[in-house]
Amino acid sequence: MAAAMATAGLLGICSRRLLGAARRVPAAASLRWSSSTTGAVVAPPAVEKRPRAPEVDWQEDPDKEDINLYEKNPDSHGFDEDPFIDLWNMRVVFFFGVSIAIVLGSTFVAYLPDYKMKEWARREAERQVKLREAQGLPLMTSNYFDPSKIILPDDED
Repeated sequence: MAAAMATAGLLGICSRRLLGAARRVPAAASLRWSSSTTGAVVAPPAVEKRPRAPEVDWQEDPDKEDINLYEKNPDSHGFDEDPFIDLWNMRVVFFFGVSIAIVLGSTFVAYLPDYKMKEWARREAERQVKLREAQGLPLMTSNYFDPSKIILPDDED
């Protein structure tokens, strides 16, 4: 309800301003030139242009809110305003960061699972060699599968 009243009030104000602007311009002054060939009419704008605001040169804010750390410490690393504390914080962060990366990284790589199962394949091959030597079989045969167990289709099919 209140929003509808506020909207109606704004519309009333705007309509009164437009009506007042239209009454200020005489009808004869609104028509300046009419083309005889095309019928185009050139009229001045209904609302006068506002005068330009005086330009103000931009100036730096005299009350500096942000402190430039690089004026006091040109080698600032961004950890602290004090150059001594800033340097030590940088050294501590990088020492522990690099140390942790090297220690945990090497531990992670050391405990990675067998890549492409190379170690498992070698152990399995050694087990098969021992088994075949114990059974008296050749280490390798030309047939991977036992030919007597393979069922082939008849020649007629």
